[in-house]
Amino acid sequence: MHELEVNPLPSVAVCLAAFNGVRYLPQQMDSILSQTGILVTVFVSVDRSSDGTENWFQQLSETEHRVALLPFGERFGGAAPNFFRLLREVDFAAFDYVAYADQDDIWLPGKLKCATERMIEVGADGYSSDVVAFWESGRSSYIKKSYPQRQWDYLFESAGPGCTFVLRRNLALELQAALRQNQQGATDVDRHDWFTYAFARARNHPWVIDDYASLMYRQHDENQVGVNAGVSALVLRARQILNGWGLTQALLITRFIGAADIPFVRQWLGGGRLALVNLAFQARNCRRKPTDRLWFAISCLALAVIGWK
Repeated sequence: MHELEVNPLPSVAVCLAAFNGVRYLPQQMDSILSQTGILVTVFVSVDRSSDGTENWFQQLSETEHRVALLPFGERFGGAAPNFFRLLREVDFAAFDYVAYADQDDIWLPGKLKCATERMIEVGADGYSSDVVAFWESGRSSYIKKSYPQRQWDYLFESAGPGCTFVLRRNLALELQAALRQNQQGATDVDRHDWFTYAFARARNHPWVIDDYASLMYRQHDENQVGVNAGVSALVLRARQILNGWGLTQALLITRFIGAADIPFVRQWLGGGRLALVNLAFQARNCRRKPTDRLWFAISCLALAVIGWK
C-alpha cells in the first residue's frame, strides 16, 4: 500500500482586490504566481471597471488554474469594501496562510516564503514588512515601517501597507467570522489593513513587522494610499487632521473590535477638548515612528482647539 504523499510546502490564499488595473496587472500577477517555496492560489474580486480588468482576469483564469474569480459586477467604491468582500467570501479552511495583494506592485520571488518563515521563527499570527517604493520616473525609496510596536498603536495606524500582510489561518478565520457576523459594522471603515492589524492586536494575536522589504510598492496618481511623502501628502495629512478623519476611523475600528471598554479608550472615546489634550500627551504610546508621534500630538491638539465630534 502506498502512503499518501504530503506536500511540505505551505499553501497561501492570496486575496487580490482590483479596479481599473489592467495596465499593471500582468507584472503584478506574474510576480505572485512566480513565488518560490509556496503553493499559491489567487482569489480575485474586481470592483466594476471600465478598462477591461474583468476580461483580462477571465482570460487568465481559463489558462491558469491557480486563479479563482469571485463573481464580477459589483460596485464597491474603494479598496476596503472590496477586500472585506474577499475576507467574507473566500474559503480559507484549506490554506495555511492568507495574504493581501494590491493590483499594481511587484513581489520579489521569495516574498511569501520569507514572510511565513519569519512568522514561524517568532511565533506570529500576523505579518507585515518594510517596502521599496518606486515611481515610473525610475526613482525608488526604501520605506521603513518596522519601528517597534507601541501599546496602543493598533488603534491609530496600520502595521504597514496592506499589500505586505500575511495572516495565519487561525487569525484569518477569526477575522472572517467577525466580518460575517457584523458586515454593517465595517461599512464606513476606510482602511482594511489598519482594521486587520487592530483586530489581531486587540485579540492578542502576535504580530511581527519585518525589517526586510520583499515588495516593490508602486506609486502613481491612482494610489488610494501611498507612502505619505511630498507636499501633496502634507496637504492631505493637514486636511485629515482638521476634519478629524483619523480619530473618526479610530473610533469606528475601536468599537468594531470590542475595545471601547478599555480604560485608556474610554478617556478619549467621547471626544471633548480635555480628552484630546490628554490623548496628545499619550502620543508616544499611540504611534510607532517618532515623527508620526509628533503629527499625532499636533492633530489631537488641533482638534481640541477647533472641536471634534
